[in-house]
Amino acid sequence: MKWVTRARPKTDRIACPWLIRRFIDADADIVYVAPDDVLVYAKREGARSFDASGAEFEHRDGRCSFEVLIQEFGLGNDPALLRLARIVHAADVAEDIDTDPAGPGLLAIGLGGLDVEKDDQVLLERGSWVYEALYAWCRQVERESGSPSAVTG
Repeated sequence: MKWVTRARPKTDRIACPWLIRRFIDADADIVYVAPDDVLVYAKREGARSFDASGAEFEHRDGRCSFEVLIQEFGLGNDPALLRLARIVHAADVAEDIDTDPAGPGLLAIGLGGLDVEKDDQVLLERGSWVYEALYAWCRQVERESGSPSAVTG
């Protein structure tokens, strides 16, 4: 299945493809296009759209697109994934940057990535490793704490 979003990914547009390939559609073909072309491309190619205005999966009810995908695909039973969602939310939603201590660091990685890599597919490949590492860390934290997590909203 093709999945389409806006070009020049930073946080949600790297986190969502990682989530999609890891938990929803292992063979997902992620396509980055100009913001005004997302819905046109989705309709023409039969692709699923995310993190763009009017997309199938976009920010809603105070949630970033990553959190919306977790909810829509019933992935909320994984405490580590929910912990990662809090980090992604903090990094992606400017007014919530201070809601998780790891949020500013993830935002810095996303912003810096835009400066060091011009090819969006290479940026996705490199960024996916960051999300895999963060997810592994979240699993460790959740095992050690034993405390339940939840997607807010």
